[in-house]
Amino acid sequence: MEHEETARAARLAGPEGTALLDRLAGTDRSGAAALRIGTALRREYDAALVADAMALADLRDRAAAKFARAGSMWFTRDGLEQASSEVIARHRAARYRGRGRLTDLCCGIGGDAIALADGREVTGVDLDPVHLWMARRNVAVHGGTLHPVRCDVRDADLSGTDGVFVDPARRSTGGRMRTGDSEPPLDWCVGLTERTDAVGIKAAPGVDHAAAPPGWELEFVALGRELKEAALWSPALAGARTRATVLDTDGTAHALAGEPDPDDGDTGVPVVEPGRWLLDPNPAVTRAGLVTALAGRTGASRIDRRIAFLTADDEPPGTPFARTLRVIDSRPWDQKRLPRLLRELDVGAVDVRRRGLAGDVDALARRLRGRGSRRATVVMTRVGDRPWGLVCVDP
Repeated sequence: MEHEETARAARLAGPEGTALLDRLAGTDRSGAAALRIGTALRREYDAALVADAMALADLRDRAAAKFARAGSMWFTRDGLEQASSEVIARHRAARYRGRGRLTDLCCGIGGDAIALADGREVTGVDLDPVHLWMARRNVAVHGGTLHPVRCDVRDADLSGTDGVFVDPARRSTGGRMRTGDSEPPLDWCVGLTERTDAVGIKAAPGVDHAAAPPGWELEFVALGRELKEAALWSPALAGARTRATVLDTDGTAHALAGEPDPDDGDTGVPVVEPGRWLLDPNPAVTRAGLVTALAGRTGASRIDRRIAFLTADDEPPGTPFARTLRVIDSRPWDQKRLPRLLRELDVGAVDVRRRGLAGDVDALARRLRGRGSRRATVVMTRVGDRPWGLVCVDP
């Protein structure tokens, strides 16, 4: 028997639904406009069809930030929220280069299958019939073919597969699970190597480093300055113990790889007071524990053994792994004097970065906003045992 929601989606894919979606594409449906449009369309179409079409049109608009062909794709709200962006999915799919048949477990609406199916055969496994219906069509929109299989991923037939990617659910009916929890559990996903050597696992960016078994790689992925997610790669696909990957919007990948910094902070990198330049590492670098690797690449020093900011007296080479700032003031933290100091430095708009000190960043930024002509970044941090403040500007 056809699933009720799948039947609704299929009706939306039919001639009436397609015509309705075409009319909605590109229209302003914000605020009162949505009510006016909905009222007008219900004079011509069934109310349920109009509601479904407007919901999908809204999701397609939102999905444009993740998918280049979002206007032709199929989404549910949960499916879109849980799907990786196309840029990240294509970056991950490159790990399987040279592999033939792949299986995408917990494929959802097909966000990863779109990239995995580029030039190869892919099977998508999910228990949700609506998501499977959508995944097949979303892959087709991008020129690929997905073989959908509806079952519990634990029961999936992996015979003949050359690699597996799995995106275990990190949400339940009660909401988001605790960091590290998923369904299926992470240890089950790791155990897939008993059935195929090439396994990739999507994880939350807060995943514990200890979750990656010996020989596996733990990769943290940022899109620009925003940390998006992590992935665990089995030994057959791994290239390092940890990796920080920074993706440009066009998909260009910048990778920093190596052994993570020790917990005691004893990295061998010189610790000095802040100099003329400050490097604020990308969050993928800090989560990967690769601040020392970044220091080695840029010739920078640390301002504290346990603080991720780096510093240099000479302008460091440009790097995609950190934001480089020019320091115009550096002294022990004095919040009472700070507003006067910013006025003296002709600072108006202020961003606040905080590491190692407690404080409400947004509230402080509002209090410090002035009338000066310069935009600055105020850094709250520690140097040794002392609270420290820096005022920085872009170079």
